[in-house]
Amino acid sequence: MSNMATEIVAFILTTSGWVLVSSTLPMDYWKVSSLDGTVITTATFWSNLWKACVTDSTGVSNCKDFPSMLALDGYIQVCRGLMISAICLGFFGSIFALIGMKCTRIGGTDKIKARIAFFSGFNFVLSGLCSLTACSLYANKITSEFFDPMYVAQKYELGAALFIGWAGSALCILGGVVLCLSLSDGLSKSHSGRRHGYNGGASFVSARPVGHSQPIIVRRPPPDYSTTSQQFDKNAYV
Repeated sequence: MSNMATEIVAFILTTSGWVLVSSTLPMDYWKVSSLDGTVITTATFWSNLWKACVTDSTGVSNCKDFPSMLALDGYIQVCRGLMISAICLGFFGSIFALIGMKCTRIGGTDKIKARIAFFSGFNFVLSGLCSLTACSLYANKITSEFFDPMYVAQKYELGAALFIGWAGSALCILGGVVLCLSLSDGLSKSHSGRRHGYNGGASFVSARPVGHSQPIIVRRPPPDYSTTSQQFDKNAYV
C-alpha cells in the first residue's frame, strides 16, 4: 500500500510539473522591461520565444512576430527545441505512468507494469532537464546583457514565465526520481522474496546404493507435529 501511495504522489508531482512546463511555452513574459515617465509607466517591453511586444500606459499592445526561424538568434532556437521536447516527453511519460501504476488494471503483469512505470519516470526526468536547460539558457542571456556595460540596446529582466518553468522542471525531476526509486525498491523486494522462498519444510535424503553411479533422491514429507501429543500415554515418563 505504501508503494502504491508513493506512485500516486509521484504521478501528481510529475503531472503538475508537466502542466506548468506546458503553460510556460506560450506565455508572454519571458523577459520584460519598462520605460518610466515622470508620473506613471509610459511603456512596457516584453518578449517570449515567438514575438516581441510593447504595451503603453493605456493598455494597448503592439506585437511583432519573429519573421524567420532561420534568422533568429541561436539561443531562441535552442530554447524552442528544448521546450517542445520537454512537453512531448512529459506527455508520453504521463501515458506510460497511467499504464504502469499498480492502481490501474492495464499493462499486463506486475513486472511489465513496473518497467513501464520506470520508463515513464525516466521520461519525466528528461522532460524536467530539458525545460530547466531552456529556462536557464534564456535567463543567462538576459543577465549577461543586463550586466554588460558595453551593451547599449534595450535591457530586459527575468519574466514570470522563467520562474514558472523552473518550478515545473523541479517538480518533473523530483516526481520522476521518486517514481523510479519506488519501483526499483519494489522490484528488488519481489526478486529477493522469490530467491529466498521457503519450500514447505520438505527434507531430502540422498543415498548411493551399490552398483549405481547416480544418487537416488528420496523425498520425505514434512513431519506432522499435531499428533505428537497423542503418542505419549501415562507411562511415557516411567
